[in-house]
Amino acid sequence: MTSLLIQNGRVIDPANGRDELADLLIQDGRVAAVGRGLTRAAAEVFDARGKVVAPGFVDLHVHLREPGFESDETIASGTRAAAAGGFTSVVPMANTNPVIDTAAGIKFIQERAGADAAVNVFPIAAVTREQKGESIVEFGDLVQAGAVAFSDDGHAIMNNEIMRRALEYCAMFDVPILDHCGDLNLIGHGVMCEGEVSTRLGLPGIPPVAEAIQVARDIALAEYVGGKVHIQHVSCALSVEFIKRGKERGVAVTAEVTPHHLALTDACLERYDSNFKMSPPLASEEERRALVRGLAEGVIDCIATDHAPHSATQKDKTFDEAPFGVIGSETAFPVVYTELVVGGALTLPQLIEKLSTAPARILKLPKGTLSIGADADVTILDTEWRGAIDESMFRSRSRNTPFLGRQVHGKVAATIVRGRVVYRDGQVLV
Repeated sequence: MTSLLIQNGRVIDPANGRDELADLLIQDGRVAAVGRGLTRAAAEVFDARGKVVAPGFVDLHVHLREPGFESDETIASGTRAAAAGGFTSVVPMANTNPVIDTAAGIKFIQERAGADAAVNVFPIAAVTREQKGESIVEFGDLVQAGAVAFSDDGHAIMNNEIMRRALEYCAMFDVPILDHCGDLNLIGHGVMCEGEVSTRLGLPGIPPVAEAIQVARDIALAEYVGGKVHIQHVSCALSVEFIKRGKERGVAVTAEVTPHHLALTDACLERYDSNFKMSPPLASEEERRALVRGLAEGVIDCIATDHAPHSATQKDKTFDEAPFGVIGSETAFPVVYTELVVGGALTLPQLIEKLSTAPARILKLPKGTLSIGADADVTILDTEWRGAIDESMFRSRSRNTPFLGRQVHGKVAATIVRGRVVYRDGQVLV
């Protein structure tokens, strides 16, 4: 029997309403006890004095790029980046090559994760075949194979009938659609948010309403058929308003927001730096504040990174030509802790809930808790640390971050997956 005793930490477990100085005993990969003065013979001891002990973070939105785009990321490198960011569980998107739209694709992800992953990997499948938006996948076969949800992320589903049928099938299996919203006719050839900044920079704009229109449509469809819809990377105030109205009507709608949409605005694009180009695009300060309010008020349920690695060769192009997307696994906690907790919008327990308990609840994953008997997935945080985000911290194969050099508060000190320390003091231990 193996055991690990984490001593003297501030244990914050939102699922159980716990916030106290305590010890945490892990035995055979599960939480065995939480309390003061715990002892265990032959246990490895981790001194967490001055640090925060939290449930392992859960990221509902990452791109691991495998299969097909291994030059940007792999399951091995992407999950090591996740471990360095405090994430013990990740949900990779299906927009690979080939697209994950069959049971064989789910099996591939499971087998590769079993061999290479540093953290838990929960695969999802595409909503439509090859993510073309033309015909739906075999939902039952995919759920049976292990898909925990469905998403055409990276490709908005324009056909209303396709979206309706997909929601109906997902309702049968009690799984959500993770929904990338954006009317392609309004998006056109836009590369940034439409507004005063895009006009001044001479770049084609994307109106925020392009997202909000599909948010409203899909909430209406979910209400009509009784399905579950999770709105990905919310970026504008009108979307927040539609989500709020849907929840008030009892619709099974949840939502996520990314660290970059919480911390940055379209003013960052003044230098035409493609590392600030993402989809949906950064918007105005007014929109950013609406996202922070929506998160604080519980309209937006959780934080997800939308970790989207691209090689330097791909990003080193003109702004128009460069791909959308930024990495985010390793920078997420320091950015949101600085922006939201130091900034006064959330308490630390509230932030931990948005990073662990809430995302686990959305997909009904047995994670995000330090309950006795639960998997010992634990994130240990150093909230006293101060410094700049540095390239040397990255385990991802890519470096396309908008936060390089940014001064932040707080970092991940250690990450524990099923009782095994996989990251500690800057080193991945896998």
